[in-house]
Parts: sequence; C-alpha cells; structure tokens
Amino acid sequence: MQILDTERLVLRPLTRDDVDALTPLHAEPSFWQYPLRRGQTRAETEEFVDRVLESYASVGFGLQAVVERRSGALTGWAGLSIPNFLPEILPAVEVGWRLGSAWRGQGYATEAGAAWVRWGFETRELDRLVSIFEPANTASGRVMAKLGFDLDRITTQPARQIEVHVTALTRGRWLQLCAAGNWPSAPR
Repeated sequence: MQILDTERLVLRPLTRDDVDALTPLHAEPSFWQYPLRRGQTRAETEEFVDRVLESYASVGFGLQAVVERRSGALTGWAGLSIPNFLPEILPAVEVGWRLGSAWRGQGYATEAGAAWVRWGFETRELDRLVSIFEPANTASGRVMAKLGFDLDRITTQPARQIEVHVTALTRGRWLQLCAAGNWPSAPR
C-alpha cells in the first residue's frame, strides 16, 4: 500500500493497531453525522477497519489514516473507495474523508483530498472521480468545490433513503485546473 506525504499530513494505510486511536474519533456523533446521525461503537470501528483492509486486498486501494505530521496524531481517514452504497453510479471511484472534530476547519480535508485526487489521476490513471455528500454537510461540499468537483446529479441513497449530491471531476478538468494554477497543493 502507498504512503502519501503532504505539507502537514502523512496518509498511510490503516491497520488493526489503529482501532484504539480511531475508536474515540468514530464515537463522536459529528464524525458519523452523515449518514448515521450517531457515533460508532468500538465493535463497529473494528468492522470498519476490517472492511478497509479487505478493500486493500480486493481493489488495491482504500481509505487510509490521516496523521498530522507535527504531532503524530491520527486525525481521521481519507482516500479512495468504491461507492457500493450507491449502485446507480457504478462503476466509480470516490474520494472521501472524515476528520475528528478537533481537526476540522484547518484545511486538512482539502489537503488530504487533493493528495488522493492527484494519486487517483496520476498513479491509478483514473479518468474520473466522484465525491458524495448530503446537502446539509456544507463543509464537505465546500471541500469538493475547492478540489474542482462539480455537481453531477442529485439522487437518493437507497439503503437509508437520504438525498445525496454526487459531484465529479474528470482528469481533463483536473489537468486544466492545475495548468491554470487553480488547484490546491498536493503531495511533495
């Protein structure tokens, strides 16, 4: 698995050893406000990590730990995944992120998201990425806009019957934004 470095972050594969640090983050109701409307238990966090590890094995990528370089603290996770929860848009690869409340509002989601977009387009040679959010999650919507994602469609997530906005960014559009200097910094 890859490790991505940004100015302030190290994005590295999650391991079972991360469960202790991830559990208090996952327990914050705001961490899982969208879509669960509640925090997760330790058992749910362990199941989450197991699913991520399975993703590494089955598709070769997945969500990864977001570690603040200065403190070494696990702040949350970000990365690429297959959005199986929204079958109507498949095949697709989604870029996503979640950070603990102490780490929000500092540009970390944009920094991590930018690193994963660059990796997806340059290393995986993907032609298109999506990012999905509930309309009430305006902070994530703003990050997607900063990264150049545009609204692709409004739909309903079938399992929870929740309205979601699917945004998309093509490699061609990303290259245009980079060439024009209108795109956030990414890995060193």
